[in-house]
Amino acid sequence: MYAKVENNKVVKVNSSLASFSKAAPAWDAAQRAANGIYEVEYNTANLKDERFYINGAESFTFANDKVIASYAPAVGKSLVDINAVDEDNQPVLDDEGKQIVVPGLKTIEKKQIKAQAAGLLQSTDWYVVRKAETGTEIPAEVTAYRTAVRAKSNEMEVAIDGAASVEALEALFNYTKGANDVSSRPLGEFPKL
Repeated sequence: MYAKVENNKVVKVNSSLASFSKAAPAWDAAQRAANGIYEVEYNTANLKDERFYINGAESFTFANDKVIASYAPAVGKSLVDINAVDEDNQPVLDDEGKQIVVPGLKTIEKKQIKAQAAGLLQSTDWYVVRKAETGTEIPAEVTAYRTAVRAKSNEMEVAIDGAASVEALEALFNYTKGANDVSSRPLGEFPKL
């Protein structure tokens, strides 16, 4: 990303040097600077995981012959479901006249956990179908695995519900290295068959 500076102010930002001048792609850094064009340096200190936060607006400053892009502080997304409202703060309704609800982070993350559990169980569903159709017993290790997947899903959902803040929810998903360089997260992992 490059920026055009005039009178010590950033007036244009673009990823293409040619957007500033057809000759600019051939210029070295000194030639670009002589023409007020600088490569943008990024200060990402305020950027956070977009899964959990709404990042602040990007702004550009010029000082000491450098253009710095920085961001306003990020704001945590809502943990809980909220009723949708329009610009006049009136309820937004669906075609049937029911309130539209915007899912919060907890709902979104629990839905994702349920989908993961369903995907894991799907690989062994044929045992259940075979049992229903033919009476053939499900192997004990498969039954134990299916029970463990459902139990872990429930445990994860309880942990998600227990998060008191966006930071606490995000921490459940963050991997850290522990003993023997093994990565783990507080939320844990689903069992394997």
